[in-house]
Amino acid sequence: MAGEATGEWRGRRAAAEAALYGPDGFYRRPEGPAGHFRTSVHASPLFAGAVARLLCRVDEALGGPEVLDFVDMAAGRGELVTGVLDALPAGVAGRTRAYAVEIADRPADLDHRVEWLTGPPRHITGLLFANEWLDNVPVEVAEVDSAGVPRLVLVRADGTERLGEPVAGAEAEWLARWWPLPAEEGLRAEIGGPRDLAWADAVGSVGRGLAVAVDYGHTADARPLFGTLTGFREGRETAPVPDGSCDITAHVALDACALPGARLLPQREALRALGITGARPPLALASSRPAAYVRALASAGEAAELTAAGGLGDFGWLLQPVGIPDPLGPPETDPQPD
Repeated sequence: MAGEATGEWRGRRAAAEAALYGPDGFYRRPEGPAGHFRTSVHASPLFAGAVARLLCRVDEALGGPEVLDFVDMAAGRGELVTGVLDALPAGVAGRTRAYAVEIADRPADLDHRVEWLTGPPRHITGLLFANEWLDNVPVEVAEVDSAGVPRLVLVRADGTERLGEPVAGAEAEWLARWWPLPAEEGLRAEIGGPRDLAWADAVGSVGRGLAVAVDYGHTADARPLFGTLTGFREGRETAPVPDGSCDITAHVALDACALPGARLLPQREALRALGITGARPPLALASSRPAAYVRALASAGEAAELTAAGGLGDFGWLLQPVGIPDPLGPPETDPQPD
């Protein structure tokens, strides 16, 4: 990896870009993200079912177009897009054109209906869904020095850090607006401008429909004092060493990403609006239909995990309608996937 042999000091953004997306980067490894961390997609097929219901609502708001687009941003190995296609009613599935956007090579066993791209298609009519994408858009990290000045954090490939130049220009403006740092040594922030631009570009690919970003994040009233930069390897949190061996991620300032007309809500509220409640099945079912009770109980447990406070339920959903009403408002009818 560039910079590894020389011990070159680089900003956290450049280091993460190479470590995650370079020729030998983490996201090009054959096991894919599921080999290292568990997202809502991997937690339960209920999540893909909820996204399928959301796509049905978008379809209804669009008036049932001849071609309905579904774009899975940061698709991993295509788990979500495959689950959504499988959960759609036949009449909607037959009109759906599905895309998976990912830098890794297309999996050999991926559903033939899915088009594999390295960037989102333009002028889509439908739903663009970005589950845990923005947290992996690399950003610079700032830290307050002993004089109270925010400086860029520099890093070597082995994870060693030091402070660089004072934050300036557009990065300083972003900090001042979205994450102002008190003059206390050691306080940190992730400078989210690149994520704002990436999300604006993704939303710009939607001609009519809805763009949704789902991520663990924070808003201006509750920014973390020391930032959130971390790593994950084989299911465990680890130091964010930019050598390609681990995921490097940081929570997202979702309020900064939001464009006019956006709506931000917790995952638990979004999923409940899409029919996932986590309610236990009635005990009477255990005696009358024990097998059905066991299945319903397992499903309730998965739903509870997806909506749990302190866990996946705390993820933020950033909804950006484009030319349609907010589809999480109560619809007149809600087509249910089979």
